[in-house]
Amino acid sequence: MVIQEKKVIAEAQTYFAFQTRKQELSEKEYMLLTEDEKRFYQRNLTRKGNYSLNQTAKNAGVKNFDQFHNYGYKGLYNGETADDIAKRKGLRYREDILDNMGSEELVDNLFRIVQTEAKLKKDKIKGEMNANKTHYKMGKDIRNFIKKQGGTMPEDLPTPEKSLKELEKENKKKLSNKNTNK
Repeated sequence: MVIQEKKVIAEAQTYFAFQTRKQELSEKEYMLLTEDEKRFYQRNLTRKGNYSLNQTAKNAGVKNFDQFHNYGYKGLYNGETADDIAKRKGLRYREDILDNMGSEELVDNLFRIVQTEAKLKKDKIKGEMNANKTHYKMGKDIRNFIKKQGGTMPEDLPTPEKSLKELEKENKKKLSNKNTNK
């Protein structure tokens, strides 16, 4: 019995050592990415995070998701709604603000998204207004954390010259030109 337990422990240690090593490689690889590649990567994570947050918020009773997300933005962006952020960034009507953020700003939002979802689940938040208040408070808490660490407030981070949609379009055009020139 003792030998079997030691074998299980050894296998678990090997597994976690392997997973840790795999994560280290991922971090090193991430550091080698260009800013635009980091933006694509973080945008994909925020897209998945928002999908998951929406499911959790729906379970909490949220019906107006634009309002729910604005509460999170208001907390993180010192009172700004998604429309306010879009105007400040000089975006066209209905252009996605998340596609017009740098990697650091996307990470700030991802942190807000993930922590809000965790809080809604952990505290078993019920009711749309309670979920909205939770999202606002989480945004505000993250903003205060950034400030305390001496970081740059999300609204003070630069807006990239090109949106991720523009970069995607350019990449598709380059690929199609390569393929037609063969």
